[in-house]
Amino acid sequence: MSAPPARPADPRHQRLRWAGPLGLHQPGASWLHRAPAGTKLLGLAAVGAAVLVVSGPWPSLALLAGALGVAASARLRLRTTLRQLLPVLVVAVLVGGFQAWRRGPAIAVEVAADLVTVVVVAVVLTATTPADRLLDVLGRAARPLRHVGLRPEVVALAVGLMLRAVPALLETSLEARDAARARGLERDPRAVLVPAAVRAVGRAR
Repeated sequence: MSAPPARPADPRHQRLRWAGPLGLHQPGASWLHRAPAGTKLLGLAAVGAAVLVVSGPWPSLALLAGALGVAASARLRLRTTLRQLLPVLVVAVLVGGFQAWRRGPAIAVEVAADLVTVVVVAVVLTATTPADRLLDVLGRAARPLRHVGLRPEVVALAVGLMLRAVPALLETSLEARDAARARGLERDPRAVLVPAAVRAVGRAR
């Protein structure tokens, strides 16, 4: 007797693999896809340093324009990339609004632009670099930590677990929400939070 056909995956769970700015590799053939992972990590560090050093709204907007130009040159999928950036854009608007109220519009533009710039570059890095290459580079970069008793492979493993844990926890939360909805308890926070916490602990163990 033949086995029953496989049940199609829930499309919401398929989208979870692309929810958030971590570990979202998009295969491609752009120059950024071909660039060494170590070089791209150094570029991310350089952008982070530039954001800290540069001050003023116009230099911050110039850095943001450069980051967007780099992202465009990577030829990433626009819809997927925008979905990754949407939560950050919402946070940038909220933070910018608060800064505009407290410290003026110039500071608001600078803070919001700096935040989006760093996240855009990080998204480009994870989208153009497979996770295993990033972990290899991080493991090699952490070799000096041997002198203080920390093994480089442990550092790489911790980063890998973090990259995997973010979408896994989101998936667990949505599974708990769907289960509560099926029981008619979607308005009860305990019906979602308690099962989600139990499943998260079980997944971690």
